[in-house]
Parts: sequence; C-alpha cells; structure tokens
Amino acid sequence: MPTYEYQCGNCEHKWEEFQSISAKPTKKCPECGRAKAERLISAGGGIIFRGSGFYQTDYRSDSYRKGAEAAKKASDGGTTTAGTKSADAAPKSSKSDGGG
Repeated sequence: MPTYEYQCGNCEHKWEEFQSISAKPTKKCPECGRAKAERLISAGGGIIFRGSGFYQTDYRSDSYRKGAEAAKKASDGGTTTAGTKSADAAPKSSKSDGGG
C-alpha cells in the first residue's frame, strides 16, 4: 500500500497517509477539521540497486547457485590459467653451496 502526501488548502498543514490504491482521497484536514485537503503529487520512494545484483543475492535458490558454479567449472575446463605451469612442475634452478 502506498503512502500519500496531503496538504490542507485552508491552513497549509501537510501530512502523509498510508492508504490502499482503491481508497478515496482524504478530504478532512486533521489539523483544522475543514474539508479542504488535497492529495499532492510526490516523487515517491527511490529504488537503489547496489552490489552485484539482486537476482544473485536475493532470489536465487541454493540449488541454482550450486548448478551455476558447477557449470562455470565445467566451462573453465578445471584449469586456473591457460598455458602456465604449476609451481611443482617448474624446473628447479641449480645452486651450488658456496660454503661460506
């Protein structure tokens, strides 16, 4: 249900009311009691999207995330970087003991 802003045409009092969309606009001012209230057009609440996305963090189930991770690993082929050797497979340099 939306929050509507009202202003009295008689005493200039402003207030907000939480009403359903189908409710008729309020006409009576809570301050002076006269039927001079008018519904104002407001900017409304802004929606701010932050982070990596709401589908990834809020709406996706655990089974979907696990399937997505498995698909990503399968498409990567299980390698971390293409064309590089691991540290275990790298040739060792020959160092002589200097004895000193």
